[in-house]
Amino acid sequence: MGSPGSNNMPAGAHIGLSGPISTGGPTEFDVIKTRQLEKFLADAGLYESHEEAIKREEVLGRLDQIVKTWVKNISRAKGFNEQMVHEANAKIFTFGSYRLGVHSPGADIDTLCVGPKHATRNEDFFGELYRMLSEMPDVQELHPVPDAHVPVMKFKFNGVSIDLLYANVSLWVIPEDLDVSQDSILQNVDDQTVRSLNGCRVTDQILRLVPNIQNFRTALRSMRLWAKRRGVYSNVTGFLGGINWALLVARICQLYPNALASMLVSRFFRVYNLWRWPNPVMLCPIEEGSLGLSFWDPRRNYKDRLHLMPIITPAYPCMNSSYNVSMSTLRVMMEEFRIGNEKCETIEANKSRWDALFEPFAFFEAYKNYLQIDIASETDEDLRNWKGWVESRIRLLTLKIERDTNGVLQCHPHPGEFSDKSKPFHHSYFMGLRRKQDANPQEGKQFDIRMTVEDFKRDVYAYSFWKPTMWIHVCHVKRKDIPNFVFPGGIRPYPVKSANENRSSPTSLASNISQADTAMSRKKRRRDEVAKGVSSSMPICSSDATLLDEAMSRKQFKPDIDDTLNNSKHSEDISDNNHEITGFGASMSSVVPSVSFVASSDSSAREKPVNSHTSVQIVCQEGSMKIINEIVEGMELKSEVQHHDKAEETTTLEFITEKQDVGAVAAGKENISCSKNQQNGDSEELEPLELTATPTTESPSASMPLQKPLIRFSFTSLAKASN
Repeated sequence: MGSPGSNNMPAGAHIGLSGPISTGGPTEFDVIKTRQLEKFLADAGLYESHEEAIKREEVLGRLDQIVKTWVKNISRAKGFNEQMVHEANAKIFTFGSYRLGVHSPGADIDTLCVGPKHATRNEDFFGELYRMLSEMPDVQELHPVPDAHVPVMKFKFNGVSIDLLYANVSLWVIPEDLDVSQDSILQNVDDQTVRSLNGCRVTDQILRLVPNIQNFRTALRSMRLWAKRRGVYSNVTGFLGGINWALLVARICQLYPNALASMLVSRFFRVYNLWRWPNPVMLCPIEEGSLGLSFWDPRRNYKDRLHLMPIITPAYPCMNSSYNVSMSTLRVMMEEFRIGNEKCETIEANKSRWDALFEPFAFFEAYKNYLQIDIASETDEDLRNWKGWVESRIRLLTLKIERDTNGVLQCHPHPGEFSDKSKPFHHSYFMGLRRKQDANPQEGKQFDIRMTVEDFKRDVYAYSFWKPTMWIHVCHVKRKDIPNFVFPGGIRPYPVKSANENRSSPTSLASNISQADTAMSRKKRRRDEVAKGVSSSMPICSSDATLLDEAMSRKQFKPDIDDTLNNSKHSEDISDNNHEITGFGASMSSVVPSVSFVASSDSSAREKPVNSHTSVQIVCQEGSMKIINEIVEGMELKSEVQHHDKAEETTTLEFITEKQDVGAVAAGKENISCSKNQQNGDSEELEPLELTATPTTESPSASMPLQKPLIRFSFTSLAKASN
């Protein structure tokens, strides 16, 4: 492997699929920027202390002794002679961030226990070894996950978090010098062992395939920190995990073999901002091998063609490590690559510092509408098990919404949970919602996600270890209604107005309001005339609409990226688990609220009058940017822009939903319908819907339940009247 600061590349050679983009060495500017980057990482607390490093080594040494004792005990229990018991052995390997040398203080250690063929996974590893660990006072929070895609045992050993995998290879005795990177280790083993061994094999291969390990480590630390602060570090929710970021950075190191860390970070964003997915990222050619194991090959495997962002592991059998990525999460990451590239350009121009690149993403200010997913249980252990299962299912909710809305409704899941201290054993997850930017507002299709959410909840409630005390609740919340406990310190931040936004005299404000009132009056008359089929004589100039768009864009950040990917690719990846827990489906369906989404362009919507107290139109005159700023900032009004080309189009985004307190969910209490008028280039209008009662067949005289809530988009197009 070479030492941490060594160069793996011989003179005149290159590593990877192709030659490098540039072999130029670092400039003095690169050296300065790299030192500044390293100082920034150190100040951010990414390097552990010497004492903590020693503690980790001690824990790994003790764990290695424990598994050696364990395998001797089970060998004796299975009736092997004393010679076999004496030779019986198991060995601990590390992989992931700890093996790569980029782990942060307090991070868990990914470990692999390799045992002999007679030490089984279910009976011995999750049985006897689990019992031994549970009896040790230094082991806390022991949590086995035997039914995971890669079975794992999670626990804390003397305060150090451990993720322990198991691989029982086809050897009677495990040698101390065992090399798991050899393909022969994969002979005659099951799929779970192959996947468990894959982590160590991939990590070792990455360290062999990068030109300079030290530069790779600094660049990877930087990208891991950036991804976490920008909210795109989470494999389980459909973004990228640690191994994915390591592979992406390693490829940049191959393309710029002599670059220092600062240049590698900058080139990372430049390359992947222009990358044409789904072209795969690979560190080496794919080997077919001689063991007949399945590997990533879109020419032969249909499902491999559906992957949107393939990042291929370099060890046999080569697999796509980013199969969880969806259309929505790819859109978010591509937008972040673009923003990162722009910030790196300003850093290279010496116009900003590194902290600008690592600025946290304001998730709860980026969208107007969110899904809130609440989960709870009655004990800490049950919540830990329930939490792990729900987190692995949230990705499916994104895929199902994309599938059922043909990609019109895009989702941005927030990685990680939030907790309200006043509610023990309770977690909340959030997902930003927005309509696809290039969606046709005149589409006649209707999308209803009530069944989508119910399907998602059925998947969640199909948990093998589900208990009646475990529940999940999904509801729609508007940005202004986001609970305070999601913000640091429980305090909701308020936007700070810039100096330019505060510059307006009282005289000009009164004059501008008067002009706006006149314009709104004219606009209202014209809208009434259009509704009655009367010709209009007051067109709005497109330049004014552009001015208003600019004003509103200064009020609120709105991610915008063209998403031309085909959503139908995901239909194969969504699980179809529709069975119902006995005695549960009927009772919970009336208690846990559901959410729906409807898009329509029916003729009846065109005749719908606009309520003057819920919608305000502002007509812009030439040079009226000052008016717009003062009205937007001073009056806090939401605006509606109507663009006039050949037709006058108005897009209405309507959410009608139910919001319940967590305590009210379990008791089946009050349903609430919310409304709001919002602006995001189009008019987002939330109106109250009168909840109608549905008679019950069992008890006609009983009080009738409220109708299930709706999240509804309605797209209305008003034809421009001709004179």
